[in-house]
Amino acid sequence: MSDMTELPHVLVVDDDDRLRDLLVKYLSENGFLVVAAKSAADARAKLRGFKFDIIILDLMMPGESGLDFAEDFRRTNSVPILMLTAMAEAGDRISGLERGADDYLTKPFEPRELLLRLHNILKRLPKPILVDVVVQLGDAVFHSDRGELLVYGNPVRLTDIEISLLRVLAGRPGDVLSREELIEMTGTAGGGRAVDVQVTRLRRKIERDPKLPRYLQTVRGRGYLLRPD
Repeated sequence: MSDMTELPHVLVVDDDDRLRDLLVKYLSENGFLVVAAKSAADARAKLRGFKFDIIILDLMMPGESGLDFAEDFRRTNSVPILMLTAMAEAGDRISGLERGADDYLTKPFEPRELLLRLHNILKRLPKPILVDVVVQLGDAVFHSDRGELLVYGNPVRLTDIEISLLRVLAGRPGDVLSREELIEMTGTAGGGRAVDVQVTRLRRKIERDPKLPRYLQTVRGRGYLLRPD
């Protein structure tokens, strides 16, 4: 299994609940780390907290349309956009490309074509220069980009889900992330209870006293947060 920290990170923005859920499931099963947003405003909230490699954006949404969002987003950000639309006219496609989309796919579409287009866009991107982010957690040190945990200088094995969960929490130190957000960001299967289990396992690896956690804390009724040194 590939390290989940190395999977391309995609934001799916679509107001259609059924299609959005199908895309999250399909892309997660085909090598992507997926976060979903139901509107342009929801997408902006996700973008404030996380970095993405590519955005799948529905053109027609209530409120701010995908075209308006793409045009505004492109003023300050170069993350590629694959636009989805039910409108197949050439003028509509050209308008989307002019206002910030990198590619265009008409609904309904073949899922394999979506994958192909995503991979083709990502191949054209320059390779990022990775800077290792080091997170100090008492006796434990987590190298975020490398996905490596050291306790007293000795490597401790982490599962793919544990790496992804710790990386997401370390990326927003001090911020409370709900179980739903953590499920979306890490691809954890099994619902909120599965997140609780992963957190418990992580605490055994990073906390001196897992029953009285100092670093990976629970905020009752809201979720979890990480407080590094």
